[in-house]
Amino acid sequence: MTDPTANILASFSSAIAALAAKATPSIVSVHSRRSRATGFVFKPGFVITADETLADEGEVQVRLADGTSRTATVAGRDHTTDIALLRVDTAGLAPIKLSAGIPTLGSLAMVVAAERGTPTSALGNISLAGPRWRSLRGGDIDARIELDVSLPHRHEGGLALDAAGSAIGMAVRGARRVLVIPSATIERVAGRLESHGRIARGYLGLGLRPVGVEGGEGSGAMVMSVDPKGPGALAGVHQGDVIVTWNGEPIRHVQSVLRALGSDSVGRKISLDLRRAGDTRQVSLTIGERPAA
Repeated sequence: MTDPTANILASFSSAIAALAAKATPSIVSVHSRRSRATGFVFKPGFVITADETLADEGEVQVRLADGTSRTATVAGRDHTTDIALLRVDTAGLAPIKLSAGIPTLGSLAMVVAAERGTPTSALGNISLAGPRWRSLRGGDIDARIELDVSLPHRHEGGLALDAAGSAIGMAVRGARRVLVIPSATIERVAGRLESHGRIARGYLGLGLRPVGVEGGEGSGAMVMSVDPKGPGALAGVHQGDVIVTWNGEPIRHVQSVLRALGSDSVGRKISLDLRRAGDTRQVSLTIGERPAA
């Protein structure tokens, strides 16, 4: 008599293997100097990978499953969303179709990556599915998706698939767990990188450091340096000033100021309350665009 449990497990195993097999034609390894990562074909001629794994300089190679390599160039990169776009010959490789859907909490998920070009897979589940958020570096991420799955550094940039096999985004390593950069974010950022090579970011022209505020009212941001041609200098901000409010809201962390300098902040007018030599004063400032590195 056939064991029904064995049939269920065999069917489940075959279904999981089929999901991985469907994605592998789009997966490559990305080698830059001593860094190893994964990437996937976003569209003909372009590969997406994790920006954090990409070396700042030197040659970039895309390695295929057959052991061959192709030279790639960086079309653009955005460290705030951890997305890098590579221009490379993708002949013989299949572009992946990204899905804008957000997976259900607790549902199964798979990361398909590559090890020296050879495809790999890891099965886990969606441990968090939340709303839009802003990364520590100020990038706008369309959904907070976390995975309970093992992800070695060389597998960062791999495809995250939901239980239906839809590509829901790119898997990267977060501070404590694996994150998915959602498809909507990838589509938005990669399109901008292809046409402009970078993402515009807000710029104050100020070097800031956290400092305690007298009276124990949270913290402020001390101005350690001022770009003489930057928006801060034009607004009358001086080195040594302590910024205590941003548009009337107390500054709890310097990081909150950095997060407020997203691409949509360029050109926005804000008010800052400053403490200077014991006096409090207010200045109006128009956020500029961060110069290209």
